[in-house]
Amino acid sequence: MNQSALDPAGDHAAIIYQLFDVFLGITGFFFFLVLLFLGWAIWRRDRDDDREQKLRVGVAGWAALITIGLSVLTLGSYFADRSLAFAGAGQKPLRIKMTAQQWWWEVEYQDDNPSKTVITANELHLPAGRPVEIELASDDVIHSLWIPNLAGKQDLIPGRTTDLALLPRQTGHFRAQCAEFCGLQHAHMALDILVETPARFATWYGRSLQPAPVPVTDEQKRGYAIVTGRHCAGCHAITGTPAFGTVGPDLTRIASRATLAAGELPNVRSWLERWIDEPQAIKPGSHMPRVPLDTDELHATSAYLETLR
Repeated sequence: MNQSALDPAGDHAAIIYQLFDVFLGITGFFFFLVLLFLGWAIWRRDRDDDREQKLRVGVAGWAALITIGLSVLTLGSYFADRSLAFAGAGQKPLRIKMTAQQWWWEVEYQDDNPSKTVITANELHLPAGRPVEIELASDDVIHSLWIPNLAGKQDLIPGRTTDLALLPRQTGHFRAQCAEFCGLQHAHMALDILVETPARFATWYGRSLQPAPVPVTDEQKRGYAIVTGRHCAGCHAITGTPAFGTVGPDLTRIASRATLAAGELPNVRSWLERWIDEPQAIKPGSHMPRVPLDTDELHATSAYLETLR
């Protein structure tokens, strides 16, 4: 999984990276000149009989260089800003709403047809080559979304809507995270980004529109009854079932995700059971309560949740 601003995989990240190179080059050049002048001044401090005249020339030359350097930085910033604004112009964007919670991400793929809305959590699937407009909101405190390979940072502020534009170019698995301290588990608020070919994205999207699969085995059916009839349904939603809670992440495709608890755990059955059994031991302060299940009930619950792909 890649997380580096020095390896851009989208137009916006590439523009920011190029601007960074310009700033680094110019400021590095001036830093070198300062060191050079300092060394020259030390070497010539007792050897120059015409210091005043040379100092005047030096200050004038330095002012001219500063003016040129600042002008280049200003122009670079202007053109970078213009390029960011027009990246992907003329193409129909994919519209997504992301809501930050303590400490996980709700992801809603929006469509003019409400029946084609997809809601998931802690995972963002994107088609390569298509612009993306992300509406950002927060339900609790200030968060910040940072996808270094695809774009810069943008804050999510309670009571205010912000936005972030992306245009991914390379397929791959990238990592994003909250970049604004938001409480006890701030460091454990990651987001998986999967940039796919348009065909693979369309397949994933179509599958995500389907209701959750029906349990088959007796253990899965028992787990279904526990999840939809007890505590879980009060916080979580599973499409096509009586579970329609909105407090926690949507679980309709939980088994297809790479991680659990917003990037904290690998999504395998043993960790899923432990997360259900002792969430506060794994992620203290999270709003996931401990669900009182015996061993057989815990196995049945995880067996059912593993069918949700």
